[in-house]
Amino acid sequence: MANHPDLLVGTEHGDDAAVYRLDEKTAIIVTVDFFTPITDDPYEFGLVAAANSLSDVYAMGGKPLVALNIVGFPSELAVEMLGDVLKGGYDKATEAGCLIVGGHTVDDAEPKYGLSVVGLIEPGKEVSNSNAQPGDVLVLTKAIGTGIITTGCKQGITPDAILKNAVAVMAELNKGASEAMMRVGVNSCTDITGFGLMGHLRGMVRGSNVGARIRVADVPVLPGVWELLEKGTVPGGTFRNMAGVKDCVDWDDSLTEEQRLLMCDAQTSGGLLISVPESKLDQLLSELEASGVQTRAVVGDITAENPGRIGVSP
Repeated sequence: MANHPDLLVGTEHGDDAAVYRLDEKTAIIVTVDFFTPITDDPYEFGLVAAANSLSDVYAMGGKPLVALNIVGFPSELAVEMLGDVLKGGYDKATEAGCLIVGGHTVDDAEPKYGLSVVGLIEPGKEVSNSNAQPGDVLVLTKAIGTGIITTGCKQGITPDAILKNAVAVMAELNKGASEAMMRVGVNSCTDITGFGLMGHLRGMVRGSNVGARIRVADVPVLPGVWELLEKGTVPGGTFRNMAGVKDCVDWDDSLTEEQRLLMCDAQTSGGLLISVPESKLDQLLSELEASGVQTRAVVGDITAENPGRIGVSP
């Protein structure tokens, strides 16, 4: 594990990105993410992959500055498809005010795309996943279930309208949510991606040495997810996530297997999970609304009891 006086956030708590101080007024946020296609449309794939990569900077409260493309692409596929992927990434980065200044491409058996991003933050203002405080309220800014929906797409059973809506949610930047939380001042934040809601919350409670409670009924769910769950549509990563949190999650006995799986569903470009003092909750919700953030769900709270554990109730 790297250790340096100017490394303000490293790998110790599994944060979304690293933060390195350049001087008293400037720190850089560095992160990288890429994955295989989650939609058959190459342009949409580029949009979502870029939004996902930029999200790590937003989760820290930073502003994306520059990025590099990371591409794996089969040589036998039409190069026009790659152009569409890169166009999607370029358009989403432009929306974020982030410049794509180059990148690297390799011949790969399966397409892959994402960004390495550098962002800016004032030292000391970065928001990590390891400062949640007892009494905080947990706010989630996007509905979950993208892993189930995109798996259903690969199986050919996700309705087009359901997939279209999920792609729009995944392609939405977390910019507005990030700016809102920075105006308010919050204690902790993480974005919900591959490890699912439970996996990323586990990182928060362990890093902060606190406990958490989540109410399933309050967690927003994308349209079509429950119907796909009833058909047994669950990505492999979601099963692995559930196995990975079995040592820290206390499930209420009344919760169904489907509900538990959904709480662990591997997300792509999910929302921010924000830990905010209860006294600032109303202000945060107002700021999120003013920023155009459609989902502003109060899903649970942080406790002093049972540090490192998550209680999940109906």
